[in-house]
Amino acid sequence: MTSLPARAGRRCHNVVNPLHSTVYFSPDFTAELAALGVADGNDAYFAGRAAAFGRVGPGVVAASFYNFKYDLIAKALPAVWDVAAPEDVLAARLRSADSTLRRLLGDEAVASEAMAEAAGLALRATEACTRHARPLYAAHADLPVPQEPHLAFWHAATLLREHRGDGHLAVLLDAGLDPVEALVSHTATGKGMAPKWILATRGWTQDDWDAAAGRLRERGLLGADGELTEAGVTLRAEIESATDRLDAAPYEHLGAAGVSRLTELATGFVGAALAAGAFPADLLGKS
Repeated sequence: MTSLPARAGRRCHNVVNPLHSTVYFSPDFTAELAALGVADGNDAYFAGRAAAFGRVGPGVVAASFYNFKYDLIAKALPAVWDVAAPEDVLAARLRSADSTLRRLLGDEAVASEAMAEAAGLALRATEACTRHARPLYAAHADLPVPQEPHLAFWHAATLLREHRGDGHLAVLLDAGLDPVEALVSHTATGKGMAPKWILATRGWTQDDWDAAAGRLRERGLLGADGELTEAGVTLRAEIESATDRLDAAPYEHLGAAGVSRLTELATGFVGAALAAGAFPADLLGKS
């Protein structure tokens, strides 16, 4: 029995997560990794997000990231660790989180009581996260919590994002959606990334995309027009609901009042970040 309003945890996640993910789209992150000798964008992303695992190869990343093509990952890993050690990448990532949040939100917001409150609430929520069967969350949970409130908030946002993401991948697997089918069906909801962006960053080809769309049509999940059928809409809704169930613990632990307050605070921060151009303009949409 939940003590929270319907989808309260999902709404909270949806406004906390951008504060985590904006770092990977930031020129600050690109510059920090380039200073370590990692100039390629794909290499930087895989190194930055996987560094908590240590010197892993492409198999671990393919399994835990889910929707990237193995061949693309293998171009970066494990060779990138000979250029930049995981601990150096983690330090660079934290520096980029610092400079990114300061640039997007301003020093006043970074040093505000609201930021300290948000960090405290988000960290309290992570107390109920669990490591079993959640590799990306578990790896990041072993990292120390930064002292500065805005970095503690970013760290907590990362933990909450990876905790939900790990559970989401289990649901996708159970739903019988392979990596490309998951991307195609999510984009067809109108809430996913644009196919052009996906094909440019995930390693898949247009042929891969078209083949996945064909498999979804065969299952009755996608129409000839590229839109989800009624069955497809139902499946995607069930996937999100199942993900909510697997990710309920941190928000139940925080409680209704805490979730409401964290959602309110994060909404304000995300609004400011979006107004400051936190994400590429062509990231979302079906075009």
